[in-house]
Amino acid sequence: MTQAGSGAGLRRTLGVGDAVVVGLGAMVGAGIFAALGPAARAAGSGLLLGLGIAAVVAYCNAMSSARLAAVYPASGGTYVYGRERLGEFWGYLAGWSFVVGKTASCAAMALTVGAYVWPGQAHAVAVAAVVALTAVNYGGVQKSAWLTRAIVAVVLAVLAAVVVVCLGSGEADAGRLDIGASGGVGGVLQAAGLLFFAFAGYARIATLGEEVRDPARTIPRAIPLALGIALVVYAAVAVAALAVLGSGGLGRASAPLADAVRAAGVPGLVPVVRVGAAVAALGSLLALILGVSRTTLAMARDRHLPASLAAVHPRFQVPHRAELAVGAVVAVLAATVDVRGAIGFSSFGVLAYYAVANASAWTLSPAPVARVVPVVGLVGCAVLAFSLPSSSVGVGAAVLGVGAAVYGVRRWWARRGPVGSG
Repeated sequence: MTQAGSGAGLRRTLGVGDAVVVGLGAMVGAGIFAALGPAARAAGSGLLLGLGIAAVVAYCNAMSSARLAAVYPASGGTYVYGRERLGEFWGYLAGWSFVVGKTASCAAMALTVGAYVWPGQAHAVAVAAVVALTAVNYGGVQKSAWLTRAIVAVVLAVLAAVVVVCLGSGEADAGRLDIGASGGVGGVLQAAGLLFFAFAGYARIATLGEEVRDPARTIPRAIPLALGIALVVYAAVAVAALAVLGSGGLGRASAPLADAVRAAGVPGLVPVVRVGAAVAALGSLLALILGVSRTTLAMARDRHLPASLAAVHPRFQVPHRAELAVGAVVAVLAATVDVRGAIGFSSFGVLAYYAVANASAWTLSPAPVARVVPVVGLVGCAVLAFSLPSSSVGVGAAVLGVGAAVYGVRRWWARRGPVGSG
């Protein structure tokens, strides 16, 4: 198998704490402010059960990613793992699903910032947010980690306030926490698929593998730490929201956490929750741009994307052309299209991405015990992917089909060789 590819390497500056913060910045983002509503509509009283299933699948994916990242500490994440363990096509397909799906997610997060900060000028605010965060990333990954640390602190403080207010109010009722699956098995699995998307940020730690100090030690520690903290936060917030709204009220809520604090009798906290949601969306956007640009760098090194995108800035030691390209595409999308309702395929793409990660981890060791986690993760990804709404499955499968077709055409063209040769 080929190795990491050509081009200058990135500077290793991130320790365990920095890597955990980057993962938390991606996971504890805008999803927790919005995902609980759709998940509650799907699962009903089985919401917490859905959260538990999503956490199990996420844990398996995290462990598989951590093992692979320790062996292949290069930028690109599952794109690199799939290429090295399964073959070029599977790595390419993982990279394709990640770059295309997450680019749309970037635009959605940017528009979320705009919707919370200045609803009347959401597109303009979205573009400004993309430009500002692209500039931060351009200045070096350490600056991105510093900003992410501040964002995570603000978001965790807001979520803690929501939990305390809801659970401490007279409206909280433990009877609303019934974990029976009133939405049926299908509803619980669909909720798990929707909630899984909120856990997926730990991939950002793996995609930054080339910028982490002592990756064989740092990444396997940082990924489960970030995932564990996010799970505790999500569970606490879900319990608090359910305690005051119930699964029915939570499913009907357009802004679940804002509605929860209002129902708890503290309407003055609603603006704080809105600010927290905007800051969380900024954190998600920052981490997403980091991850997409690093996967773009890895794919450009292997000529699956224009080779010029593999350039590394001599001073800042970042893939500056890839970052600028990603930022430009996201800014155009955020300025012209409301993609918030059209990114259902992103969850499908993320699950496909991790399916490749688990299949890659399965090849690391022939020992049956070592293969349990990858098998559970792979089966879990497949089940959750096809439990998503049919529109998400259809669009996601179409996006993967387009990627496979592009790969096939490229391989066919390469086999033809230069015109006139032979």
